[in-house]
Parts: sequence; structure tokens; C-alpha cells
Amino acid sequence: MASPHSVSPGSPAAPERDRARGLVAVAAAATIWGSVALFARWSGAAPFVTVFWRVAFATAALLVYVLLRGQLGLLTHLDRRTLLGLVLVGILLALGWAALFTAFTWTTVATAILLNYIGPVFVAAFTPLATHVPSDRRIIIPLVLALFGTAVIVGPQALNATGSRNLFGALLAFAAAIIYAITVLITKRLLAEVPAGLVAFTQQAVATVVLLPAVFLLPGPSGAAGWVSVAVLGVVHTGLAVLLFFGGLRLVRADHAAVLSYIEPVAAVIFAALLLAEPLSWYTAVGGAAVIAGGVMVGRLGGAPSPQGPVLPPPAGGNQATTQ
Repeated sequence: MASPHSVSPGSPAAPERDRARGLVAVAAAATIWGSVALFARWSGAAPFVTVFWRVAFATAALLVYVLLRGQLGLLTHLDRRTLLGLVLVGILLALGWAALFTAFTWTTVATAILLNYIGPVFVAAFTPLATHVPSDRRIIIPLVLALFGTAVIVGPQALNATGSRNLFGALLAFAAAIIYAITVLITKRLLAEVPAGLVAFTQQAVATVVLLPAVFLLPGPSGAAGWVSVAVLGVVHTGLAVLLFFGGLRLVRADHAAVLSYIEPVAAVIFAALLLAEPLSWYTAVGGAAVIAGGVMVGRLGGAPSPQGPVLPPPAGGNQATTQ
């Protein structure tokens, strides 16, 4: 006998259950990404080389995943437009991460993070155009809270960055934000037809090819610790986290996912305090509270204002197992 609390797949509660799963997956991915800067620093490699090995290890891990799930063969059944979309997001991924990691070396990490997190604002603004769903004005307050919290956390350090070198780094971080927004919106559409694991694999594989020349021209990881760092960046911060994020993105609106991505800078501050003994300040606590408040508000919004909700149709072939 079914439990009185069970939810059948076709019941009205099912979309909300799926949405909750999606939000948790996005939040988990953002938390994992909060430690990216630490492992990038420990790698000791040039930014482009760090990104290359990150996507190379991710490609290997995701290849195993899609083979085990029997998804690799689906590539031969995709139309040319979808394949070109997969290639495009891979190229954008390589450009975006290369721009951001290079920005870390030209300006302060705080400045780069602050400007990079304008990206989710673009995602929220252009979600209605890219996904053909009505705009959700309820997202404005949570988004402002999240952006304000990020500014409070990293703003004092970012304001100390001056000079032409810092300006170039800031421009790179802003470019990375724009690329991020474009990538998320294109990916959101691709996930309607392609399983999350296959999207992630092709994205990382294309990025690996694009960044391959870097390994022949720039210094690589330093010693065993450096190689372990780039391996963790690839398998955990990219393979696992991207599967979580894409799986979550299939189940929620892109603008709602954008707000939850602001968990990343909060997690970064916490990881830095725990692993690098960096002090926590009062404004860090205030900013973190604002980001968390924005995330909680998103979690309590309920479904999208459109009648069909935020859930995308299952991928081609009926394979709905696209989350981790």
C-alpha cells in the first residue's frame, strides 16, 4: 500500500519535488565551485594550463560516465543545430574560464569574483528571451540580495585595486561574466534535448581541444601536489559539479539557478578561512547572510508563473536519468 505521503510522478506535487531536487543540485555545485580558487593556486600552473588540465580530467571522467549510462551513442542521432550548439558551448567554456583564470593574475581575486558575478544578473535578465517563458519578477529581490551580498563580501578588497593592469584584469573578468551568461542560456536550451551528462562531456571535450596548445607553450603543474590539484579540479569541481548543475538546471528556471550560484563566493570565503586560515570579517558575515537569504527566498518561490512550469521535456530517446 502506498504511503499517504508518497507522490506519484503525475501528481501536482511532482513538479515541486523535482524543482526542489534541482535547487539542491545547483546549490551543491555552487558550493563545490567555492574551492576552485584554492586548487587552482595549489596547482602552480599557468592559468591556461590549469584550465586545460581541468577540462581534460573532466572529459576523461565524464566519458566513463556517459559510457556507463549508454548515452554516447545519442550523439549520432542529434541534428546538426544541436551538435553545433554543443560545440559552441565548449568553445565558450574554454574562453570564459581562460579569461577568468587570467583575470586572477592581472587583478585581485576579489575584483575578478565581483565582476564575474554580474553574469547571473545577465542570466536572469535574458532568461525570458532565451527560454521563451514569462519573466519572473519575484526573482528581483532575491537577485539583488545575492548580488549585494557578493559585493559586500569582496567589495572592500576590489575597491583597493587600481592601475591599468588591474583594469585589464577587470575587463577580462567582465568578459568572463558575459560568456558565462551566454553559456548557461544556450545550455538550458540544449538540456531539453540532450542528457546532462552528454552535454557536460561534449562541452569539456571541445574545451580540451581548444586549450591543447597551452600545454606546449606554458608551464604545467608543480610536482605531485600540483597534479593532484588539477585532477581534483577536473573530476570533482568540473565533472561532478557540472553534472549536478546541469541536472539541476533542467529542473528549474535559469534565473532561479542564477541566484543560487551566488552561494559560490560565500563558500569560497568559508573554505579560505578553514584551509588557508584567512580571517572572517563582519562584512563577510553580513554579505553571506544576504546571499543565503536570497537563496532561501528562491527556494520558497514555488513554480514558475507559466502554466507549464520550469521543467523541460525529457531528452530524446526517453532517457530521463540526467542527474547525478
